[in-house]
Amino acid sequence: MNQTPKKKSLGRGLSALLDSDEAIETVTHSSMHSASHGGTSQILIEQIEVNPFQPRTRFDEKALKELSDSIIHYGLIQPITVRRVSKDKYQLISGERRFKASQVAGLKEIPAYVRLADDKGMLEMALIENTHREDLDAIEISMGYQRLIDECGLTQEELSEKIGKDRSTVTNYLRLLKLPPVIQLAIREKKITMGHARALINIDNPIHQLTVFDKILDESLSVRATEEKAKEAKKKQPSNQAQGKNGNSIEDKSIEKNLSGLLSSKVKVSRAGNKGKIVIAFSSDDQFRKILELLHAGQ
Repeated sequence: MNQTPKKKSLGRGLSALLDSDEAIETVTHSSMHSASHGGTSQILIEQIEVNPFQPRTRFDEKALKELSDSIIHYGLIQPITVRRVSKDKYQLISGERRFKASQVAGLKEIPAYVRLADDKGMLEMALIENTHREDLDAIEISMGYQRLIDECGLTQEELSEKIGKDRSTVTNYLRLLKLPPVIQLAIREKKITMGHARALINIDNPIHQLTVFDKILDESLSVRATEEKAKEAKKKQPSNQAQGKNGNSIEDKSIEKNLSGLLSSKVKVSRAGNKGKIVIAFSSDDQFRKILELLHAGQ
């Protein structure tokens, strides 16, 4: 890897936040060298703490090592962004991957833009910057959008303006979070594509969503074929009364099959009218912990 990827164009909302003269602080502290380019300064890595609002929690170790090697050979091309919280303390706003790779590379100082931002502004900056990363899966993007709405008080219209996306695009991503957890996990693990997911979110009934999802995996359905299945499913009325061999509905059997495969354990769905329960079997403490981890990953 010869160089760090070029940063994608961010929405005009973030550009306004980052490029505004009012948001830039000129740093002149003896522990830092003067910047050779306007607006950046060399900051001691030990003076920087990770952003507590950073929405990104997973980093690919191989990609991190490649970026670290690139930094060793060519330096850090794209500065990180921080805010000063005290005389000798800074907090990361964006660029945690670059920051971590610089630590791995053994750098003592790192180029940074120093901004003025309150906690809400900092969260908004971090979330918007994060949603533009190329390596995020669709569910991570969706969760970032939802946090911007919930924690920053943005409407979908305001969000679409800030990130530079159409309102319909924002809406489709947010709708992914209404899919059953097993389908969300499949999106994150790239077992199905965003095209498959868009077809599934057009099915109102979650039971029918899982039935079509099961067919995607079992029959390796294309996106076009999935869209046709979704159209058929939308025409169906809820069919919980369609019974399988053991008294369960056909849809419940499909759910049991999906969850059993996902959790590597026997799963039983039982109903009494509109109520019921899901029973997950486990045979050891290790299997129990693994089941809990998988269930947590789907949240």
